[in-house]
Amino acid sequence: MANYADFNLGLYFAGLQGDNPPPYPVTFAGLEAAAREKLEHRLFDYVVGGAGDEHTQRANVAAFERWGIVPRMLAGAAERDLSIKLFGHRLPTPLVMSPIGVIGVMTDDEHGDLATAAASAASGVPMVASTLMQDPLEDVAAALGDTPGFFQLYTPNDREIAESLVRRAETAGFSGLVVTLDTWTLGYRPRDLQHATFPQLRGYCLANYFTDPVFRSRLIAPPEEDLSAATMHWASIFGNPALSWEDLAWLRSLTDLPLLLKGICHPDDVRRARDGGVNGIYCSNHGGRQAATAPALELLPAVVEAADGMPVIFDSGPRSGPDIVKAIALGATAVGIGRPYGYGAAIGGQAGIEFVLSCLLAETDLTMGLNGYASVADLSRDALVRFG
Repeated sequence: MANYADFNLGLYFAGLQGDNPPPYPVTFAGLEAAAREKLEHRLFDYVVGGAGDEHTQRANVAAFERWGIVPRMLAGAAERDLSIKLFGHRLPTPLVMSPIGVIGVMTDDEHGDLATAAASAASGVPMVASTLMQDPLEDVAAALGDTPGFFQLYTPNDREIAESLVRRAETAGFSGLVVTLDTWTLGYRPRDLQHATFPQLRGYCLANYFTDPVFRSRLIAPPEEDLSAATMHWASIFGNPALSWEDLAWLRSLTDLPLLLKGICHPDDVRRARDGGVNGIYCSNHGGRQAATAPALELLPAVVEAADGMPVIFDSGPRSGPDIVKAIALGATAVGIGRPYGYGAAIGGQAGIEFVLSCLLAETDLTMGLNGYASVADLSRDALVRFG
């Protein structure tokens, strides 16, 4: 079978045809620099920024640097199998694209959600589609093709709107519901505050609300006639600070789809979620954008243990193939990436996203092969060693 690392050979062979470098940067630093040049400065700051002094963001990345991968030689890893099982689906790799609430406006045509879905269809890497889309969720789901996608819900304080969004996602064909718990209000984000701007307050990426019949029924005039009023109503219902464990039964009742809770990082919360009928845990600190100082990777092993076999998706900090391998070895079923593919979208739309995914998967594949791990199933805590 083909290895994802064959992508590297393609770049080398292309170079034999003359001065033919890769179309996009092959490192995270290069992607970020290219996106900085491409994106409007306030949008770039929104994407790159984090909570408080952004130490949590930096700590997310540094956490991976404290682990090394133990090499095992003569292990017969010339061919690798990166596939996993997730909620009844056989996925080609453990990679997923985490939700980005402004991906819709990060591409030149401002249809970044559709570009991400198309890249998902082409690559087989699932997309976790944000509630905050520039195109309606039905259009995004249709663009996913045969690749399963997940719908991420910011639970509004209007239950009827929440129910409408979930039912639409289910009808559209999404394969699971991811409820984000750590964003019932915005974290303290100095970059955005300094600009005194927030994309959604300007009416961006609100297509799912503006096309929702229940949301529209709450308006005096439709968004096409009074965008400002519609946006202000969205702001008034966006989060639900009163959401509690007592509401889990209601959330579970909304759909028969697999239900995941995003932002769960404590073993006791994992157990409560499991007892409440949740099907999976999404361990995440929102990429360091919400609660400053909350770690992520350090908490993953205890979350996995408490999950007791229930799938655990992890994001917050992965920037490379080795990071993906380390998260799997620490127990993650699948690993979400955010900013890397977001930067790919900014500099190249669908093609840029696919290029970034190919780079990450090639490096993941090579990291496994060169260290002697032929399959994802071979990765465990024994494959890692702490530095220092």
